[in-house]
Amino acid sequence: MTAKDCILGRRSIRKFKSDTVSHELLAEIVETASYAPSWKHTQITRYIAVEGALKDQIAKECTTIYPPNGDIIAAAPVLMAITIIKNRSGYERDGSFSTPRGDGWQMYDAGIASQCLCLAAHEKGLGSVILGLFDQSAAESLLQIPEDRELVALIPVGYPDETPAAPRRKSVEELLSFQS
Repeated sequence: MTAKDCILGRRSIRKFKSDTVSHELLAEIVETASYAPSWKHTQITRYIAVEGALKDQIAKECTTIYPPNGDIIAAAPVLMAITIIKNRSGYERDGSFSTPRGDGWQMYDAGIASQCLCLAAHEKGLGSVILGLFDQSAAESLLQIPEDRELVALIPVGYPDETPAAPRRKSVEELLSFQS
């Protein structure tokens, strides 16, 4: 599969088969995602694979803001919790910000890493969807996230039980401009 095939073929999957995903396969996917670029090579993204009762508890207790996300999490065999190490990306060694964007770079790094994880999963025949609507504080508590980290996304992962069509895309003419 070429990079273009992977990018064009990946869809947000919200329905999963009940088949388990091996820990070895998850480790391989995270190893691939670890090559995501990051601010000054800080590599701040960390992954937690959540299964079983804890995954179901997160699905039930942390998605009241948008209950359909709870259904997606409950149906997936594994939930990847994407965390970042705070106060590194976008910072200089003395603790000052490198740019006016402040700590915004940490979310940029987490986004790149999350997409790399989803593309690596797709290449291995797994589906995923990046979820942002959840009770962050409750999920961090259940996952016992350390003080120096922040939970930024939840990504249900599993073997797809649907094949969504590609949504309409904006034209290149609308997306791209040139300046001299």
